[in-house]
Amino acid sequence: MRTFEHIVVALSVGFALASAPAFAFEGTTVGKEPALPVAAAPAAAGAAAGALRKAVPSTTSLSALQYAAEDGHPIAQWKLGRMYAQGDGVAQNDLRAFEYFSRIANAHAEDSPSAPQAAVVANAFVALGRYYLAGIPNSKVKIDAERAREMFSYAASYFGNADAQYDLARLYLDGIGTPRDPRYGTRWLGLAAQKGQHEAQALLGQMLFNGEHLPRQAARGLMWLTLARDSAGPDETWIKDSYNKAIAKASEDDRAMALQMLEHWVQGRKD
Repeated sequence: MRTFEHIVVALSVGFALASAPAFAFEGTTVGKEPALPVAAAPAAAGAAAGALRKAVPSTTSLSALQYAAEDGHPIAQWKLGRMYAQGDGVAQNDLRAFEYFSRIANAHAEDSPSAPQAAVVANAFVALGRYYLAGIPNSKVKIDAERAREMFSYAASYFGNADAQYDLARLYLDGIGTPRDPRYGTRWLGLAAQKGQHEAQALLGQMLFNGEHLPRQAARGLMWLTLARDSAGPDETWIKDSYNKAIAKASEDDRAMALQMLEHWVQGRKD
């Protein structure tokens, strides 16, 4: 079975996806958004809870999770990785978290994207990519932006993970670990935004509203910023600030058109 150490050969899938003419705009990054967090929970974590209950005894004790993780259950490994990354119920230890995420990536890189644990596997690749971006002090995990791009590329292309698509977009927009390529980065950003990734929606909205290095589409930008603001956490002030600046500058026509677009978006998500 292929391990995550040898995934580069599969990245051509991502090139095909990102080169598709899905969006009628180009652009580059604008404004300043915060550094990527170490690991975000996958959207399907709630659905995976049922599988976790089958993988471990009825208790949620640390020993039960460790037992399941040692037995190779990826959801238990993911949960332990998150616990060590955040210091949740255990002493915070990024290297231990990295090791648990690595186990998942090594054992499940070729799992079907429709498999029940696929969201957890994709999230493990995202977490590894973010560790490679920042490095882990006093450990074997050094800053390696190119390796980070490989992790994000695999999760973005093979698993279609929206967080990975956003992270990958930022690398291409900023030229980190790869030559700067706004067109390619913007396509990944658009894919993530369409899937509801709110940070991608915010950055895309900011770019469109300001018209920096791309045709200005103020109403569409305001729509994306509105969606992002509604999903932003309390500490994501850059998203709320971007929205507030845009809404203050927007014309009445822009606001009305953005509202119309927003209604179509919501209706489309319901259908």
